[in-house]
Parts: sequence; C-alpha cells; structure tokens
Amino acid sequence: MQPEKLNIKSWAEEDRPREKLLLKGKNALSDAELIAILIGSGNKTETAVELSKRILASVNNDLNQLAKLNLTDLMQFNGIGEAKAISIAAALELGRRRKESTEEKKIKISSSKNAYEAISDVLSDLPHEEFWVLYLNRKNEVIKRENISKGGVTGTVADGKIIFKNAINALASAVVLCHNHPSGNLNPSQADIELTKKMKGIGVLMDTPVIDHIIVGNNNYFSFADENLL
Repeated sequence: MQPEKLNIKSWAEEDRPREKLLLKGKNALSDAELIAILIGSGNKTETAVELSKRILASVNNDLNQLAKLNLTDLMQFNGIGEAKAISIAAALELGRRRKESTEEKKIKISSSKNAYEAISDVLSDLPHEEFWVLYLNRKNEVIKRENISKGGVTGTVADGKIIFKNAINALASAVVLCHNHPSGNLNPSQADIELTKKMKGIGVLMDTPVIDHIIVGNNNYFSFADENLL
C-alpha cells in the first residue's frame, strides 16, 4: 500500500510556510514557500509548497518568466483557480511597482546599460510589444519615461509626432527609444532599423537627438548605439 501523503499541517511547525515566516522571518522562505502562502492550499496530490515548486519549475525557477504568465497560463495547473492566479499576478505586480517607486533619484544615462536598467522593469515581463521613450535633460538624466504604444506579439507602432511632441512638453534635450521583443530574440528587424533612422532624422531637425534605441528581451538588451546603427 502507498503511504498516506502528509499535508502541510502534518509537517513540523517550523517547516510550514506561515509558521516559518513568523519564527524565522520572510527572508528565510524560499520562492516556492512565499508562493505557497499566496495560494494557501495545493490539490489532492500536492501540498501548496509542492504545487508552487512545480509552477516555478515550469519557468526554470525564474520569477521574471513567472511574471509573464497570464491568468489562463497559471490556471492550467491543477489546484490553481482564478482567485489563486489573481493572487500570484497581483503579488508580482506589487513587486514590480515597488521597484519602480523606489527609483526616486534621477538616473543618468551614460551607457546602454544605464538605459536598459531605466526601462527594463516595465518591458522585461510583457507578453506583447510596447514602445517607450526615455526623455533626458542636458545632463542626460531621465526626467520622464513615456509609453508611446502597445501592440501584439510581433510588433507595435511608434508615432514620431507623439514622441517629439512629448519631448517638447518635457523640455527634453535628448531621447532614448525603447521597445521589447517578447520572443527574446534581440536582433532588430528591418522595420526596427528603418524606424530608428526615421526618428534619428526627426531628432536632428528638432534639436533633440536620439542617442540610443534599446531592444529588451529575456533579461538582456540590444543597443543600436553600441552596434553603431545610429
């Protein structure tokens, strides 16, 4: 006969996620244990922790990849209904916003890495393409970042009139173009290259130069400036 499966309540108190948090603090918990607290229970064959480990394993234990899953994706796991899926999605979104809200000091763009770090929090986890612009002052500090458009899985549209109207309103001295490739393929498409040339030309006329175009994907980036494509 198969031994009866133990549920979380049968574990030693210090091994239960909630009790472990109370006894040892939140830093002592693994990612799976934190997710287990969010979902509260597992299914007939898995504890909440075991289910959470399986969910994480499906994204190679990468929280950034987990954040890309939509509610339907999460609900494919036995034991994850709509309410639990919403709890996971909400917690990950709070984490993203917390990171964004703590960035009070102006970020200076002196390299492509700085530009990537200034925009990665809003572009890294998206299942669709979005186009953003970083507006910079004379010190190359980010004074504003603006979402220009949202598209599908394979493309989005960037309107030069909107980009440079916003630049005028923000009194920007330079701009950095940014968009994501949900596929993770960082190579620019021909459309990306043509768009960059067009925006560079408008920037010259407006005395608001385009100093880089960053493509974000899979926790990495491609820089037009680094590759001498500007």
